[in-house]
Parts: sequence; structure tokens; C-alpha cells
Amino acid sequence: MTTPRSRSTLAVAALRGIGFFALWLVLLPSIALPDLAVGVLAALCATIASVALLAPDEGRVRFAALVVLVPRFVWQSLVAGFDVARRALSPRMPLATGFVDYRTGFPRGLARNNFATITSLMPGTLPCGDGPDTIEIHCLDVNQPVGEQMADEERRLSRALVPGDPHG
Repeated sequence: MTTPRSRSTLAVAALRGIGFFALWLVLLPSIALPDLAVGVLAALCATIASVALLAPDEGRVRFAALVVLVPRFVWQSLVAGFDVARRALSPRMPLATGFVDYRTGFPRGLARNNFATITSLMPGTLPCGDGPDTIEIHCLDVNQPVGEQMADEERRLSRALVPGDPHG
């Protein structure tokens, strides 16, 4: 007898397996039977690893909401790169380096890790510590509104994530 949780895990595994196999098909130069057999095996192995490393009950992503974040993510990455280069190449660029503790609503785990990854590409910031309910951010200029920027990014990301069971 299957439980709702095991049906959910099977459904997630099936979707991931289909996605991995579709990726395999995209990467193939031609479709030959031996290539398809290897693709099925590769997709099966990737699916098993995926379910083991990211259990379905840890949350999920709203794909459409995540796609909306991509242009902003790319833009923030470019702005961050130019900002750091400008500061590095300008001898008169004042720096006020330091640390800011940002209180996040994300519990420890996947959502907080994703948030830290996204915020690492914000201009002049780098997450470098993790407390029970805070993330320590190293800043090139602590006079900037780092907390407000982090809160804005957290609101945007939280629209794309459906929380699961927190871990830590």
C-alpha cells in the first residue's frame, strides 16, 4: 500500500527523471538506440542521486516565479562585477568594509542556501556566516542600505519557493 508521501516522492522522481532524460536528448547530436539506452541509464542514476540529495519534502520551486527572477539575477551579477572592478581600479574609491547581520525568515537548509547564493552576486556583498536566524554579510560599503536590499531579494525569492520541512 502506498502512502501520500510515497506517491508524492514517486511523482517528483518521475518528473525529475523525465527532465534529466529530456536534457540528455537535447545534448545528443543524433538519436541512436545505444545513445537512448545510455540516456535512460544516466537519467535513472541522476534521478536516484537527485531524490537522495534533495528530498521532495524539503520544499519545491515555482518554476514560473523562478524564471521571472532570472533577468534580475543576471543584471545583479553584471552590476556586481562592474562595481567591484570600479572599486578595485579607482585609488580614491572610499571603502567602508565591514559586516552586517541580516535576520532572514528562511530556515537553515535549501531555501537559505539559495538566498545566500543569490545575494552573493549583489554589488559589494558576500554572505560569509550563518547563524540560527541570521546571515552574516561582508560588505565593501556598510553605509549602503544592505539590509533593505537583502529584504527585497528575500521577498522576491520567497515567491518562487514553496517551503518544506526545515532542517538544520
